[in-house]
Amino acid sequence: MNFLAHLVLAGENEGLRLGAMLGDFVRGRHALADFEEKVQLGIMLHRHIDTFTDSQSGISELRSWFPKPFRRYGGIIIDLGCDHELAKRWDSYCDVPLDEFDFEVRAMLGRHHTLLPDPLKRFMSYADRRGLFATYREKSEILYSLAGIGGRLSRPNPLHRVAEIWADFEPRLSVAFEPVFCQVQSAVSDWLKSRSTITGS
Repeated sequence: MNFLAHLVLAGENEGLRLGAMLGDFVRGRHALADFEEKVQLGIMLHRHIDTFTDSQSGISELRSWFPKPFRRYGGIIIDLGCDHELAKRWDSYCDVPLDEFDFEVRAMLGRHHTLLPDPLKRFMSYADRRGLFATYREKSEILYSLAGIGGRLSRPNPLHRVAEIWADFEPRLSVAFEPVFCQVQSAVSDWLKSRSTITGS
């Protein structure tokens, strides 16, 4: 799951949503101490979602499908692909229109600007230029984003060539997405309930 999915799965609580955005940029347990309790919980939820999603058979089958040399980078392609599927099916998962949700996320990050690490600020600057997250509905934006990620990796990679396999990959992802996302939603609900006895929320 990528940013958009993490934000939806975090629900409406602002602390959890902020943690959802910070999850890829805050490393280790000690770094959590820099944030208030709900944000810490959101960061831990982000990590839990990543671990749980990776364990799902639908995701494992997708990973094993990728031909060489894409297989090594299958996780990245799946993550962006899941945001694409979510954006396409948005009305099934969120009552707030995607453009409005997009605006709410930016407003939230603006309120907490001083807490944001520089890499997240740079990503949001990029997101503003590209119209993310709303443009994740477009296949062309996903392919552009994957090529951009590939350009930032230190080793040569095929992420700029994902268009070559997209026609075969997308139908497989489309079939896998709904059952996997439903399983993740259930896992998130259970995880938050188990944490409520600790946090008192």
